[in-house]
Amino acid sequence: MRSVETNPGIIKNIRKVDPYVPGEQPQRKVIKLNTNENPYPPAPGVERALREMDTDRLRLYPDPSANDLVSALAEHYGVGRDQVFVGVGSDDVLSMCFLTFFNSEKPILFPDITYSFYKVWAELYRIPYECPKLDENFRIVKEDYYRENGGVIFPNPNAPTAIYEELGFVEDILIHNPDAVVIVDEAYIDFAGKSALELIGRYSNLIVVQTFSKARSMAGMRIGYAISSPALIRYLNDVKYSFNSYTMNQTSIVCGTEAVKDRAYFEKTTKKIVETREWAKEELRRLEFEFPDSRANFIFARHPRYDAGELFEALKKQDIYVRHWDSERIRQYLRITVGTREEMEALFAALRAYLCYTKNSRREFRR
Repeated sequence: MRSVETNPGIIKNIRKVDPYVPGEQPQRKVIKLNTNENPYPPAPGVERALREMDTDRLRLYPDPSANDLVSALAEHYGVGRDQVFVGVGSDDVLSMCFLTFFNSEKPILFPDITYSFYKVWAELYRIPYECPKLDENFRIVKEDYYRENGGVIFPNPNAPTAIYEELGFVEDILIHNPDAVVIVDEAYIDFAGKSALELIGRYSNLIVVQTFSKARSMAGMRIGYAISSPALIRYLNDVKYSFNSYTMNQTSIVCGTEAVKDRAYFEKTTKKIVETREWAKEELRRLEFEFPDSRANFIFARHPRYDAGELFEALKKQDIYVRHWDSERIRQYLRITVGTREEMEALFAALRAYLCYTKNSRREFRR
């Protein structure tokens, strides 16, 4: 029997893509600073909802409209229910957006250094794309998005650079793209500044996508959402119901709804992460690391005298996980998630020990 790999008749009809590579998920206790998860537990109401949930509901299909969660998000953000779309994490929401809105023969535009899933989806759905380069300071050059295109998407703050652009910057891109859908991916906006949600009422072509995975501490629940004009949300739902009506499970709907209600807890934990981030920046500067000003829950840092790959491996040996890509322009950078104060102190102790040891070893070698 011929194998699939040696059968050209089968191989030529298989869709092949280079998949997205997620951060490592070690199955033992480590200091995990590699996937931008929240170090604090979800809101207390989430735990209470899990304890009190009627498990008999699990034998039934969930509400395909996720009405309770959609209503909670609409109330929280002061928009109509017909302006909210929910999915299984923001990845699911963004994938649906690519499938729904990016169907032109013109290329969509997104930065060359950004969330690497964009390129995967574009190739999976056979969408032409171009990647304007970030400038030498890793900032998006907005003028690169003035040209004709089939759609625009970019994160704000960007990932993995953690750079946030003010609303005027976002609005300028919208003004120059009146005939294209513009998606602003705001996975980290709660640690940054004003959201592009403020622009929704003025630009019917704007879609803002957010997630419960970061500020709301629910990466394991996989909840994401988009807010936009009623027309674009309607088109998204049409594609969703043609693809899979029951995308969100009962447990996620119940727990997500409770998480949205507890604004005070959300603000408290977000503030703690921002405070730890600002302290961590100062500690990194003391160790002579260099980095763009982070407005996310992570820091994108390099050391001018130490190889990032070697630092990554040295930290891993100490059971401290950060993220490293062996990619052009960023191979000398580490992306460090902001953990608890205690986790960050352990990170800095390991960095100081490594830098001191390496420096002394070099001195001994020169002798």
